[in-house]
Amino acid sequence: MLREYHKWQSDNLGREMELLVFGHAGARAVVFPTQSGRFYDWEDRGMIDSLSTHLANGWLQLFCVDSVDPESWDNGSVQPRQRASRHLQYQDFIMKEVLPFSESKNNNPFVIAAGASFGAYHSVNIALRYPEAFSRVVAMSGIYDISPWTGGYDDDLVYQGNPLEFIRWMDDNEQLARLRKLDMIVTIGRDDPAFGENQEFSNSLWGRGVWHAFRVWDGWAHDWPYWHEMVLHYIGGPETKLS
Repeated sequence: MLREYHKWQSDNLGREMELLVFGHAGARAVVFPTQSGRFYDWEDRGMIDSLSTHLANGWLQLFCVDSVDPESWDNGSVQPRQRASRHLQYQDFIMKEVLPFSESKNNNPFVIAAGASFGAYHSVNIALRYPEAFSRVVAMSGIYDISPWTGGYDDDLVYQGNPLEFIRWMDDNEQLARLRKLDMIVTIGRDDPAFGENQEFSNSLWGRGVWHAFRVWDGWAHDWPYWHEMVLHYIGGPETKLS
């Protein structure tokens, strides 16, 4: 199985960023780590092993990115607007650097945003803002209301980084039409503390006419062994290879 390490100076973030590539062909998946996690977390936690068949058969290629959460939402030393601004710069890094890089390696048009916990937040938020760039979202055990990270503060930048508010108040019919073409899978454990928030997010999507799959698992289901199972259920298989 192909494994590549890459590092470059990001123009959008003004710092070096690292990522790992796994697989040689198939649907391109941008993989976000958990909160303040690193680009090697999915490898260290066995997720790559769980997807070994997909990767070896050329059904899927993973681009495991680093986070800047310690500089954005987890940075309590700056004001919420500055945290949101750094988060949006991170999304620019994904859109303007990581996605073009992935296309240079593999021009399969089927693109997935995937992640667990805070990685699910990143996957959903970037796909809501740029639905034309993604085909599928796999969001496992996520959070979709960023207000606990801002102390309730809200403005135009924070709004763009808050999936629950972003979809609730969206009035752009063209954006909604693009979102309705997105294959979004939101999964959560019934006993996860974020279950109610996930249900509220799902209801908000339905309220805007955005089809999605809301999958509830038994128990807490908020840990790596559960995510090993979830990702195999929802990431896709041979049907994504040439989609």
